[in-house]
Amino acid sequence: MSARVAAAPERRTHAERSAYTRERVMAAVVESIADVGYQRTTATAIAQRAGVTWGAVQHHFGDKDGILMAVLEDSFQRLATTLGEGPAKADGLDRRAARFVERAWLHFSSAHYRSTFEILLNLPDDHEVAWQKDMLRAWNRVWAEYFPDSTLTRRQTVDLMHYAISTLSGLAAMRMLEGANTRVSPSELGFLKDTLKRELVARG
Repeated sequence: MSARVAAAPERRTHAERSAYTRERVMAAVVESIADVGYQRTTATAIAQRAGVTWGAVQHHFGDKDGILMAVLEDSFQRLATTLGEGPAKADGLDRRAARFVERAWLHFSSAHYRSTFEILLNLPDDHEVAWQKDMLRAWNRVWAEYFPDSTLTRRQTVDLMHYAISTLSGLAAMRMLEGANTRVSPSELGFLKDTLKRELVARG
């Protein structure tokens, strides 16, 4: 009976290794901020938690600010992906508004958002986020997919989108202050669902 030869482990490409390292570093930032806070999340702590050298971190991100910007961009992409699982075209406004709030809250109530929220709070006032325009375009696209029949003006749409983000951010902030195990009641999210439905109809 011939012996079975163990298959050699599949070798990853350079691109795959780079992507893996970037993911580990960004995950290390999120985990460190969640564990010890923003101020104690130093460059050394990030590298140690990720299991890489600081030189490797610099190769992929440049410096600590580069890592933080990458984490913020990744956070928005996570939100866009979560919201991207939109409602069926045949769904009525009630269902579309409810699904929008429910999917968005999955992101805003996550540990990942809690860490990125701390990053945003600690950014200098004059710090320019290069991908903000791309973020706004993606957000507009998602909003249009949920509410394609809206006849709101551009100003009304921006105001309503800003209100939705502000409400979800505020609920997330209160949850952080009161403890991660604090639950947001269905009625609190229900108020936002009702507001979206009312404004989309009343101003349409």
